Amino acid sequence: MKLSRAAWRCLLSLPFLLPSVLHAEPTSFSDAWQQVLEVSDKLQAQSQEVNRAKGEQHAGESLNLPSLDIRGNYIHLDKPIEFDLKELNSVVSIPPALGSIIAGIPPLPLSEQDIFSASLQAMWPIYTGGQITAAQGIHAAMVAEKQQELQLATRDLFTQLVDRYYAVDVTLALVHTQTDLVSSLAEHVEHALALEREGQIAKVERLNAQVALDNAKVNLGSARRQHEMAVIALSRMLHQSQVTTNSPLFVLPQAPSLGQLSQITLSQHPALKLLEAKEAQANGLVSLEKGKYHPTVYLFGNYTLYEEDTLLSGITPDWLVGVGVNVPLISRDGRSGKVEAAKSALLQARYTKAQTKQDLSLLVDQSYRQLLQAEEEVKALDTSLELAAENLRLREIAFNQGLSTSIDRVDAELKLSAVKTQQLAARYRYVQAYARLMAISGQLDEFIGRTVDRNPVQETNNAR
Repeated sequence: MKLSRAAWRCLLSLPFLLPSVLHAEPTSFSDAWQQVLEVSDKLQAQSQEVNRAKGEQHAGESLNLPSLDIRGNYIHLDKPIEFDLKELNSVVSIPPALGSIIAGIPPLPLSEQDIFSASLQAMWPIYTGGQITAAQGIHAAMVAEKQQELQLATRDLFTQLVDRYYAVDVTLALVHTQTDLVSSLAEHVEHALALEREGQIAKVERLNAQVALDNAKVNLGSARRQHEMAVIALSRMLHQSQVTTNSPLFVLPQAPSLGQLSQITLSQHPALKLLEAKEAQANGLVSLEKGKYHPTVYLFGNYTLYEEDTLLSGITPDWLVGVGVNVPLISRDGRSGKVEAAKSALLQARYTKAQTKQDLSLLVDQSYRQLLQAEEEVKALDTSLELAAENLRLREIAFNQGLSTSIDRVDAELKLSAVKTQQLAARYRYVQAYARLMAISGQLDEFIGRTVDRNPVQETNNAR
């Protein structure tokens, strides 16, 4: 019994389509991107880097505040502090009569041998040569750096999602293309068998058709496995067990403006802002190291909370306040070397920023030309697809009438399948290049909007 091409296609697709019944509802690219933003461990880790930098920035704000400490002391003396009145003779002139009286007085104990005390001490820096301001500026620049790193990670993840999401659509279309090829070649083999039995073609022609069918079945199995791996890769990225897509490949009616893309990229790219943050950190480091050459002025105070009841404690005031100045003269921390190192870091950031601008400009140009190349291939393959389909139709008619060989018929079928595959690849490269351009220029919403305004049925059919 002979099977029609439609019957062959249904039979060949059945093992592949049965698992899809268990799939969840189709996921649009926009929904997939929102899912990635919510579940990506990479973005969560990078977000914690931002939070850590913000915590350090918040901690740096307290550098302007005074410090207040409670201190307790235990001191053991080799002997108690005493005051001997006889030692007054060495300070003032004492009459002999009074001196004889003083000589009979034993030393007065001023403290115990073991001394316990507790006090409340405060210190408030009021001038540090700009070191506090520089440190706070460095913390703010570190927050900006981590925020830009988060933006870079987000854009990298976006292009990765585009690759994986549309790989599912491409491999599925490839499966359908290979399914069509297998069903068509299977039908051709049946015709060849009938013609061979009637003696109208040689056995070699029928064998040629059979070999082409066997190869097509192998390629179909490979296409199915590629699609399965594409689905697995996307599912892992979305943290879902099953996933299907419904945002098909597309080609824009008009390419975006290269000049506008370059302008946006060179003015807003996170890599440049990240280097600006590093430059700000280097500037702050220079100011911080230079500030160590300036004096430090601070207010200080002390309030005694507890001390033992002794004569010395009785005459000691309970509290005191004052102003202190610390002037660095000779230091062993290598201040001059640190200043030079900070200046070198500043120059490094500036040179790296200039090089990054060149690299980004080149990347935009390359991606734009890849976009144009893919667009030209898609348009050229439209004509090739039409020619291959017409060539197959004529070869099939000629073969059925005995005017063409099975080899010609199979070659025409394979050429049609090859053109379909090439067009799928060109459409995929187009979407990838467009996604890179939008990611580089930070126009992620622009790309997502293009995926929303698509006709899934029409675009999928066109892709096939």
